[in-house]
This record gives sequence, C-alpha cells and structure tokens, in this order.
Amino acid sequence: MPLKDMLLCLGFSLALPAGQMLFKWGADYSRGIQGNFIAKVIFNYPLMGAFAWYGLTALFWFYILTRVPLSLAYPFSILGAGLVPILAWVLFRETITPQAWLGYVIMLGGFLLIARSGA
Repeated sequence: MPLKDMLLCLGFSLALPAGQMLFKWGADYSRGIQGNFIAKVIFNYPLMGAFAWYGLTALFWFYILTRVPLSLAYPFSILGAGLVPILAWVLFRETITPQAWLGYVIMLGGFLLIARSGA
C-alpha cells in the first residue's frame, strides 16, 4: 500500500475513536440538560459535534475507498476500535480489567498480522 494511502487509513483509524469520545462526552453532558429525550438531543452541543464528526468521517471513508480496496482499508477500523477503550480509560477514567487489556492487545496484534499480510 502506498504511504499516502496508509496515512489516510491511519487517519481514519484515529477519527473513529475521536467520534466515540464526542458521543461519550455528549452522553455525560445530557445529564445536565433538563427535559425529555428530544431536549437532551437538541440542546446537546457535544452530541451535535459527534454527528457532524461522523458525517465528515463518512466522507473521509468514502474518499479512502476510492483509492484503497476495502479488504486493505477495513482492518484499520480494528485499530480504531482498539483505541476507544484506551481513550475512555485516559479521558473518562473508565476501568479496564486485565482480561480486557489482553483482549485489546490481541485485537491490535490481529491488526498487525492483517496489515503485514497485505490482505
């Protein structure tokens, strides 16, 4: 895979957890909003940011798929998924058990195997 395409895929793998952090921030922010579910959505600025971020991320993914085969690009989502719990641990002080840490290491190891194989 050309370096530019690899960097695009890595950027996508970082964009995914960023969106998840915005959704979590929105969920926490909603506790301070009075009213029903609709009010908690409409007046939730982090949630609106998460929706906008996912829209941009979808366009970014579309661009990547015009350049890179899905079978090569998609494994980068594993990398993004593996980063989500680590960021949740760092930013939101969520607990991660040793068994879960092992699972994330296995996920990231799987990503490296797939990426090196040139699937």
